[in-house]
Amino acid sequence: MSENYILPIDGNWTVDDIVKISNLVDSVLEVYEAGVPKSKLLARYNEFRDVLPAKSEQKRFDKDFERQTGRSIYKTLKLAQSTTKDKVRG
Repeated sequence: MSENYILPIDGNWTVDDIVKISNLVDSVLEVYEAGVPKSKLLARYNEFRDVLPAKSEQKRFDKDFERQTGRSIYKTLKLAQSTTKDKVRG
């Protein structure tokens, strides 16, 4: 992604955790550029939830992400869940 943003990384996360978070962020942004396969987006969201299992943590992360990028993880996932197509486009 060409935009600059700073992910709120927790000092307790492993490199694998950071990769999972980054993969979801990239997929969410890609939905609004070229589209992403629905299965890929949902799989990456499940990995994100493994890293941030608490809803409050997810909401805090999403709020910061939306403030920086103008895109919401929550709204993107709602879009994915409501579409019947194989590819999610925003």
